[in-house]
Amino acid sequence: MNKSTEISRALTQQSKAAQLGFDWPDVTPVFEKVTEELDELKEALASGDKMHSKQEFGDLFFAILNIARHLNIDPEQALALTNKKFEKRFEYVCKTAAIEGVKLATENLAALDAFWEQAKSFDE
Repeated sequence: MNKSTEISRALTQQSKAAQLGFDWPDVTPVFEKVTEELDELKEALASGDKMHSKQEFGDLFFAILNIARHLNIDPEQALALTNKKFEKRFEYVCKTAAIEGVKLATENLAALDAFWEQAKSFDE
């Protein structure tokens, strides 16, 4: 099944539940739910159970989509913006590394993160 279809399906399920009164009154408790689901994902990962981890990741993603619904944010558009931002920053990291003679695959993360922070400064 198409990933976009699953996002749409989740948002539709949440909207239907909300129409029947099964919804939080505002976004604040949804943030708390995201924290709860993130903790559960961490526990599942620590247990080493891949299926449980996948289920908990799904729960976390569902809760994050609920934030988008409450804030009237299109998650596909938000992710598209983030993808563009990442691509621009990563391109900067690659170009800067090449100019400075740094090989991405062999350099430590701290050095690459410094390039990343430089790239972020251009967004501001």
